[in-house]
Amino acid sequence: MRCNCGDSTKGSKIETLKNYFKALHCPIRWEIIGIIGEEQKGTNEIYEELSERGESLARSSLYYHLSELRSAGIIEVANYREEGGGAPEKVWSLKTKEINIDLLEDLC
Repeated sequence: MRCNCGDSTKGSKIETLKNYFKALHCPIRWEIIGIIGEEQKGTNEIYEELSERGESLARSSLYYHLSELRSAGIIEVANYREEGGGAPEKVWSLKTKEINIDLLEDLC
């Protein structure tokens, strides 16, 4: 079967799916989603919760995982916390709580 993707809408649907799969392939990202859940969580709260769950993760790695989830549209920065004199802490929330894929829809 040959793919003739001439419709840009169909092509964008495939790209969206690719972005979801790329963002969700890593188990630590599922942990992050679970930590955020129905609430808003600051970056430090997410880091501490991951540590409590036995995940040893450098902060730079956490920022990378958060960035990947954000790029896929799964999480978003909901707010900022001003604490101390440093940069404000990002507060995250789920942007997408459910992903539906209609396998019978003609994507290509």
